[in-house]
Amino acid sequence: MTDPANHIEDLRTQFDRDLTQATSESDLRAVRDRYLARKGGLVSNLLKALGSAPPQERPRLGQLANRLKQDIEERLTTRLSETERTRPPKEAVDVTLPGRAPALGHRHPLTILRERIEDIFMRMGFLVLEGPELEDDYHNFEALNMPPEHPARDMQDTLYLASPVRSAVGSPATLLRTHTSGMQVRYMEQFPPPVRLIAPGRVYRRDNFDLTHTPMFTQVEGLVVGEGVALSDLKGTLMVFLRELFGHDRQVRFRPSFFPYTEPSAEVDISCGKCGGTGVDPVSPKPATDSRAGEGGCPMCKRSGWVEILGSGMVHPAVFEAAGYDAERYTGWAFGMGIERVALLKWGVEDIRLFYENDLRFLEQFPL
Repeated sequence: MTDPANHIEDLRTQFDRDLTQATSESDLRAVRDRYLARKGGLVSNLLKALGSAPPQERPRLGQLANRLKQDIEERLTTRLSETERTRPPKEAVDVTLPGRAPALGHRHPLTILRERIEDIFMRMGFLVLEGPELEDDYHNFEALNMPPEHPARDMQDTLYLASPVRSAVGSPATLLRTHTSGMQVRYMEQFPPPVRLIAPGRVYRRDNFDLTHTPMFTQVEGLVVGEGVALSDLKGTLMVFLRELFGHDRQVRFRPSFFPYTEPSAEVDISCGKCGGTGVDPVSPKPATDSRAGEGGCPMCKRSGWVEILGSGMVHPAVFEAAGYDAERYTGWAFGMGIERVALLKWGVEDIRLFYENDLRFLEQFPL
């Protein structure tokens, strides 16, 4: 019959091995629980088992078991004390660790898109022109064939200054510009044809801040003037630009419209990138015969297959007269678009406010 004392020595040997393999404070505490826990601990189970040993053996075995328990407690206490002494202070910094790589910032997605638009037009020979955000009434409205009674001059659309501000580029400024077309007039006042320019910049409107509107946004307007400039030139240029920006698989169409500073005028649409121009929601399509409005239809293009991207047209003769150009000799075309709207369509963003909330989780998704 095996001597129970041998089991005690085997347990001591097993403890020695486990203690040697414990390298951290958590390892030591796990060893302590394994051997000394009141419920399920190996030493605790050993002491309980002595009750079934022969009466004459109990004193000897009890002495060996208690000595083992005392030895385990002392050795564990010593090792845990050593570990606590070498533990770094709270919130200490280990200077030997490699430093954290700093987060690198990059351009805002609207800046990326603006530079992309400028690059496309510069490769086509356009001049990039910037101007003041504070503008006077003449260059913002009157020179663009918008007399005082025109609806666009209503206070609900325009942010007027409480008092005029002396401007470095002419008469006192009285408002925040509602478009960058004023720079087209200013350029024509100073330089003769031919003209080929785009004017990007921030503009301001009395709009509510919602999913698709903001009181401040970035606009890009273009102007081409010369002898023999035709509507076909406008169409060809914009088709090249839009396919370069959105991809050659996108279709472009022109629809008749009205703007006071162009005649004739046209709205320009591109085929919907979400549904591929079908008008059917690719996520949850439904039969075309479904009579329930909106169900199964693409939410971006509202089932039409097309989305509006910009306005354009041939420059109105009244604008040439205000700038001092001979409307009988020269013709031209112009266009205007909001960069935020282009961003919504290009990247499939549904809320324009996301571009202004500085949420890095959103902004870091865009390509450099």
